[in-house]
Amino acid sequence: MAQFSPKPEWLKVRAPGGDTYHHLKETFRKLDLHTVCEEARCPNVGECWREGTATVMLLGDVCTRGCRFCAVTTGDPRGAVDVREPEHVARAIARLSLQYVVMTMVNRDDLLDGGAEHVARTVSRLHALRPDLLIETLVGDFQGHMSAVDMVVDAGPDVFAHNVEVVRRITRVIRDVRSSYDQSLAVLRRAKERQRRLAADAAEAGAPAPRRLTKSSIMVGIGETDDEVLEALRDLREAGVDIVTIGQYLRPSSKHAPVQRFVEPETFAAFERAALEMGFLYAASAPLVRSSYKAAEVFVRSLMDRGGAALPASPDAPAVEALLEERLAVARREAARLTAELDPDEPRPLDGPAAASASAARLVPAASLVRR
Repeated sequence: MAQFSPKPEWLKVRAPGGDTYHHLKETFRKLDLHTVCEEARCPNVGECWREGTATVMLLGDVCTRGCRFCAVTTGDPRGAVDVREPEHVARAIARLSLQYVVMTMVNRDDLLDGGAEHVARTVSRLHALRPDLLIETLVGDFQGHMSAVDMVVDAGPDVFAHNVEVVRRITRVIRDVRSSYDQSLAVLRRAKERQRRLAADAAEAGAPAPRRLTKSSIMVGIGETDDEVLEALRDLREAGVDIVTIGQYLRPSSKHAPVQRFVEPETFAAFERAALEMGFLYAASAPLVRSSYKAAEVFVRSLMDRGGAALPASPDAPAVEALLEERLAVARREAARLTAELDPDEPRPLDGPAAASASAARLVPAASLVRR
């Protein structure tokens, strides 16, 4: 395949737009929040932001690993961490009309715990400020240290996500040498075991146990075969993974691994059917699907399709849309309430762009908290 082959029609999308998109973009800048949605130029950013979902990066933008598919800067952060980031990010996100947030991170092998405590603190603080908000943590493998996995799970994210990225055979070629297919499976397996343990402890104590899920993602078109994708799906399911996403790999630059093939939409549909037959609660498989693709909808569908607790056992589109709209309305009310509580002396509308803009002005930019 040529270095940069023309993309097929099914990989072309309209540029994002609309009032909600532009409002959130402006607000993220004012709050000094960096979203992966923008940094990675995700093709689904318009859809996700309209439904109240965003992905925020923690722990800086320098990764200690150098995978051949990823455009994130590789380097040595030398242990640099903004210790006030968990509070800043939690307060900033809590004031936004989001119903679902994905907190992701670069690999931080320079930190003893890989950044696990930092992520856990952010999750815990955000839960305290906005109990209605669904939180997904998309984290690294923490070099296989399971105490770090436990730390993140114990903070209570609704979804613990870690990506195997590619099939077993090409892992050593595509991912950094410090990454491992089996290590990723072990991390996901441990996260599910920990979630089950916490649920059992809550039940034993007579307390309600919210549904916690695990999630992973596979890229295709980077050198694998269809049979290897099915093998990876079986491995993920055996590890207890609840949700899987499968999408087309697109080359960030000429320095990265080339695209080996553009997988047909019909093949993606076959992957999705196979995943559901294996017992995944939900599978999102399509050319433009990314790890955090429409995460709020995926979470809701994963429970509705199996009759999850407190949700109607119906996966039809109108039911999903109605529930998402209901959750988004709650998110708007809670964001406005929290804004009023944190800034009680400043008058503002109860909802809408003016409220978010006003609250943004009262936050200290994260950049100003970094010691230089």
